[in-house]
Amino acid sequence: MRPQTPVPLTWEEHTELSRELRITRSRLHELAAMVQDVYGQQSRPGFAFQKVNEELDRLCEELEIQAAADLPGLKGGLYV
Repeated sequence: MRPQTPVPLTWEEHTELSRELRITRSRLHELAAMVQDVYGQQSRPGFAFQKVNEELDRLCEELEIQAAADLPGLKGGLYV
């Protein structure tokens, strides 16, 4: 059962999550470029990769905001 009050991520957890997301973002951008080179940017796969990358970027922006709330004094740049 989940606690009523969520427990925020620690500095270490945010750091690990941001590292994993940077690796994932980088790889997805590489794969998107490959698919778009082969099938075109307007193809269904090319467009889908573009949307996935946009949403992953949005997720990182939201996590940056959350990290600032969880870790007072954070200067930023952890996820973006």
